[in-house]
Amino acid sequence: MRYIVIGAGAVGGTIGARLFQGGHDVVLIARGAHYEALKSGGLRLITPDSTETLDVPAADGPVPTRDDDVLIVATKSQDTISALDPWPRHLPVVCAQNGVDNERTVLRRFEKVYGMCVWLPASHLEPGTVAAFGHPYSGMLHVGRYPQGVDEISRQLVTDLNKSGMYGLDAPDVMRWKYAKLLGNLNNAVDAVCRSGSGGEALTEQARAEGMAVLEEAGIPYATPSEQAEVRGNKVDVRPIEGIERGGGSSWQSLARSSGSIEADYLNGEIVLLGREYGIPTPANEVLQREANRHAREKLPPGSMSAAELAALIDERSAAVSR
Repeated sequence: MRYIVIGAGAVGGTIGARLFQGGHDVVLIARGAHYEALKSGGLRLITPDSTETLDVPAADGPVPTRDDDVLIVATKSQDTISALDPWPRHLPVVCAQNGVDNERTVLRRFEKVYGMCVWLPASHLEPGTVAAFGHPYSGMLHVGRYPQGVDEISRQLVTDLNKSGMYGLDAPDVMRWKYAKLLGNLNNAVDAVCRSGSGGEALTEQARAEGMAVLEEAGIPYATPSEQAEVRGNKVDVRPIEGIERGGGSSWQSLARSSGSIEADYLNGEIVLLGREYGIPTPANEVLQREANRHAREKLPPGSMSAAELAALIDERSAAVSR
């Protein structure tokens, strides 16, 4: 199979680089300065063990397709539709993205859709460069057919990942793992908006408690923390890379790059949506969604608020919904 990675940032760049190192056909799809850097100098992959520049084929839009192509979409969720719109509808699509809405959205347009639950600590803040902090594997990736099951394509992808410095797992219940990841990703807005060390842990717990409440009310299963810990084991330990500060997660990186958009509508916003559908107040996630979007829209840097300021806004919203 040839893997066409749409969105060659931290996650997509690492997956594409590792598959390329494993001897597989890979094309990276990127835009702007990142594409220009890939085209002229290749992809620089930095890990705790090595630094390597890889001559991975790159393009800034659709390429002539083959019968064995698989699209791996690693864009932010808000860019899914526009990223996939130019591609032929018969190609299988793997959603290597946070959130739980992408697979359903893509299934409206493409027949074969796969979920990938991504646990992959990486950063992309400089054109042409990706830093992957995981060791001994760069990431742990559950893969399965959407809405459920596994097939020849998903099994082959898992096999190829496992031969390429990644830890891949067959997951017929892949969305159960993605809902568990969603609960963890409710911290992304706190990580992005709050100043480091200002005490955002309580806000994260509040957002997660709301998330668990709405998932349970909706009857949506998710992998438990003990299941996640058992599977992850010591497969993906986060290691430092000399000379590179890891910074924050994907939402933090969106603010750091002044990208103008952020994934909050598909993370905290997913909990807000379910809360409204089932009549459960979700004030913490409402405020986190709103503030993360405001920071992205106004291109504010990461850490522009204290946890106390954010907590006051959540308290205000909690009082309003309890009236």
